[in-house]
Amino acid sequence: MSTNPAAESAVEQAGPAVPLPADLADERLIQHAGLGGWWSAFVNRIRGGDLGSMPVVVGLILISLFFFLQQPKFLSSFSLVSLTRFAAPLGIISLGIVLVLLLGEIDLSVGSVSGLASVVTAVQLVRHDQSLIVALLAGIVTGVAIGALYSVLFVKLGVPSFVITLAGLLGFQGLLLYVLGSQGTLNLPTDSGLVKFASGYVSGPMSYVLAALVVVLFVGSRLVGIRRRTSAGLSAPSVLGLLVKGGALAIGLLFLTWYLQQGTGRGWSYLWILFTFLVVLMDVALRKTTWGRHVFAVGGNEEAARRAGIKVSRIYTSVFVLCSTLASIGGLLAAARLTSVSQSSGTGDTNLTAIAAAVIGGTSLFGGRGSAYSAMLGIIVLQAIITGLNLLGVDSSVRFMVTGAVLLLAVAIDSVARRARSSSGRG
Repeated sequence: MSTNPAAESAVEQAGPAVPLPADLADERLIQHAGLGGWWSAFVNRIRGGDLGSMPVVVGLILISLFFFLQQPKFLSSFSLVSLTRFAAPLGIISLGIVLVLLLGEIDLSVGSVSGLASVVTAVQLVRHDQSLIVALLAGIVTGVAIGALYSVLFVKLGVPSFVITLAGLLGFQGLLLYVLGSQGTLNLPTDSGLVKFASGYVSGPMSYVLAALVVVLFVGSRLVGIRRRTSAGLSAPSVLGLLVKGGALAIGLLFLTWYLQQGTGRGWSYLWILFTFLVVLMDVALRKTTWGRHVFAVGGNEEAARRAGIKVSRIYTSVFVLCSTLASIGGLLAAARLTSVSQSSGTGDTNLTAIAAAVIGGTSLFGGRGSAYSAMLGIIVLQAIITGLNLLGVDSSVRFMVTGAVLLLAVAIDSVARRARSSSGRG
């Protein structure tokens, strides 16, 4: 949408032959018609294939309702706290997958990278008696180096990302075995800061302060945006609507904060707080920075982005490096939660779960559409399914089948929405 008042004025004077952009038209419809305008704008977006996060939110509500009716413990404070704590490390890995998918590429090696990074850190910490900071840096640098290697192979040699990361999946799993050596398992010191962080919780008055801070930051940032748009002569959301959203957010967060501390629940885990922080940070980077706009541009149409002067190779490099770095961070936190690393670190369904979470959360496999919150929504859905099936005592084979069905449904919805957007654009 144009940020130039003169350009917007020209659009207005051009008459019905020049339609307004969808988001600008929706904003004005809401301003002039109130609640009815909001509903009309919502219907217009749905018809245009802009489903956003609605399918996954509706799916999460239905999943939660089903498991709650089968086993009320599903929504207990203990269950919800455990769900968020177990979901956080994989969610961080999935956040990197979201970035790669936005470019229309794929990374099949995030599981192996996460396992290798955790083993490198454990070896430095336990066998070589390095400080925690040095050990953590070694693990994170491992991820950075792998991402840089991927970018060179992709940008300079033109090797497809599917082939590069498939080779990485196998190669780095072998390197993990080599670094770990003949000893199959390596226990992390239980008194290390990493393990204490992974097992820690924010509870008591501090948790309420944190919840209030989130609300203040949300409302404050949106108010700044409204003020900038108003001063530029552009349409802006109503302040009243923002205050209503802020009030709803405050009520929801404060209730959740209270509820998670009831019974055997301990409140918000440090792992979930870190994951949420990374998601918000990445969301701001994608929506508010030049780099983020370039990521969407390259994912939408690489050739058009190149002709517009975007340094496409730099975008690919930054995204591959970020993906592997986030995978290494997720692997470190997963190892800290388990207090050990082994030959199976990063294996199993780590890769597929991280990729499935990004897709189920609403990131398009075709590139150019998605958000950082896709990783959070997707991993919550998958962890909810795992938690619910475990409470019902269902065999793990059913979990894999259900996860596959949910993934297929998410991709089908994305394909239908993409077709609707194409039809709307032609019309």
